[in-house]
Amino acid sequence: MTLRRFFVALLALGLVLVVPRAPWSSAPRGETQRAAISRSGVLGGASYLIEVPESWQGGLVVFAHGIQRGPGPGAAAAPPIGSHILAGGHAWIASGYRAREYQPHLFIEDLVALREFFLKEIGQPRWTIIYGQSMGGHIVVASLELHPGLYQGGLAECGLVDGIGIADYLMAYTAAAELISGVPMLDAPDREAFARILNERVVPALGMPGAYTARGQQFDSVVKYLMGADQAGHDLPLRLQGLRRRYLLNMMHRPRDLENEPNPGLRAASTTHIRYRIDPGLGLTEDELNARVRRLQPVKDSRSPSANPVYAERTGRLRAPLITLHETGDAWVPLSLEQSYRRRTIAAGTDHLLVQRVMRASSHCGFDGETREQAFDDLVAWVERGVRPVGEDVLAPDLSRIGLKWTLRLDPQDPLSPRR
Repeated sequence: MTLRRFFVALLALGLVLVVPRAPWSSAPRGETQRAAISRSGVLGGASYLIEVPESWQGGLVVFAHGIQRGPGPGAAAAPPIGSHILAGGHAWIASGYRAREYQPHLFIEDLVALREFFLKEIGQPRWTIIYGQSMGGHIVVASLELHPGLYQGGLAECGLVDGIGIADYLMAYTAAAELISGVPMLDAPDREAFARILNERVVPALGMPGAYTARGQQFDSVVKYLMGADQAGHDLPLRLQGLRRRYLLNMMHRPRDLENEPNPGLRAASTTHIRYRIDPGLGLTEDELNARVRRLQPVKDSRSPSANPVYAERTGRLRAPLITLHETGDAWVPLSLEQSYRRRTIAAGTDHLLVQRVMRASSHCGFDGETREQAFDDLVAWVERGVRPVGEDVLAPDLSRIGLKWTLRLDPQDPLSPRR
């Protein structure tokens, strides 16, 4: 089996955002912090973990992990900076969630219930911070907007900070591939047929990153803008390296019977508002692209603010500080989601509550312990003392140098690396 066929066989045909379990970092580094209270159990069908340090200072961190695949309840996972949280005198709690896959509406409820359980069993915290990765970023932002009184701050890593915007991105990506390849893959009757069409017809038409056909170059230009290229067309650092990992896996099968589709992301995905961009001189104009691409409608009320508030477009109406971390080359959860949420906070007049930091990397949730710990410490200082930390302008007109401040070591393939 070729590598290409192997990846096609592993197509993620639903919204599946899995974060590898990271090792605990330590603070001070090199020491493992022990909890005075360490509990585990099951609450409302969801497993949980609770860790409280010996000299608890009253801070509580609620951790929202990324998606876990398969049936049944998920497994509770410690936050990647759990030891650092304890060393600072703060407690943390984590839920495995009552289910798996992409169901943040349930997981938000599970975390609220676990927080209430902590209050009854341990005590009232001075403040509560919600901290999430990948899909957990959707949970963080939706929780801050929908439950403003529960959380005094949020930290989102590699997160779906624009909520349902992740589904819109993936379906826009797929629709563009369909149009440019000339293969009607969105008409595939099932996942198996979709994978076969993708492997046998779409890939030959477009090629692969690093070996594109002429049509593949058109598609790559479209993807460049979907992922967050600036207005001048500057590519994001290490975008192509990140895209190689997700090039085929981002192409999504869309079930014909959306009304009965259990995945809320697929039900709510919409491309009606997407304005595609493409570089000039590639044989396809923006006007042609936007006129001809298939537009995908969501199921009625699937993204209604009243009926399905978690899957409605985020409002940007923050009432508590939020720090986000994101990688430039993350093709799974692209930087464009950060840009979109920044625009929402500007429109809502809350952008002063949002600090965004960018790392020049091709990974998804590949941050090192120092980066995570610094962001957490800065958030605590913001919550406790009102010290707003420094961030990044993800809407700058030129993004070619974005992330230099927060990237500890440049990737050898980075366009600004001295080793290139």
